[in-house]
Amino acid sequence: MSNVLTRAATIACAALLATTGASVGATQASAVPKTPTCRVADLDLAVGEPDGAAGSLYYPILFTNTTTHTCALRGYPGVSVVDARHRQIGTSAIRTGESYETVSVFPSETVTAVLRTNSRGVAPSCRPMSTYVKVYPPNSGVAEQIPYHLRVCGQFEISPVQAAE
Repeated sequence: MSNVLTRAATIACAALLATTGASVGATQASAVPKTPTCRVADLDLAVGEPDGAAGSLYYPILFTNTTTHTCALRGYPGVSVVDARHRQIGTSAIRTGESYETVSVFPSETVTAVLRTNSRGVAPSCRPMSTYVKVYPPNSGVAEQIPYHLRVCGQFEISPVQAAE
């Protein structure tokens, strides 16, 4: 008797699913396509002009979409400073711990992450001057080395990518 009830329940479920267009074990695809993650090849990376405040220096890391399609960035970039021989100088920048959201980067649009270090007067223990700033966009295993002379003193932090304000 229990096999008969099980079969009846299975048939009833199948009939219900057939009339609603649902399927067992499958998820319905979203009508809106997912925005692809920005790749290094999609971006022009640069270090912007520094800004100083309260003993800190803030350097915007600029991510400009060079494609004809929108792409997305989410989270923290990986950032380090390297010498002329492309060897890393000290440790990579640490994350600030700020929360983040996915940022859509439209064609020709620029978004930023902010790199912070201390001014020399506040933190006299400084690393040697870099030749490049090495940047991994969020969720990327590929980095770009941006020619830029940067001296890291004391703190070395990076914020998550944020839309332009």
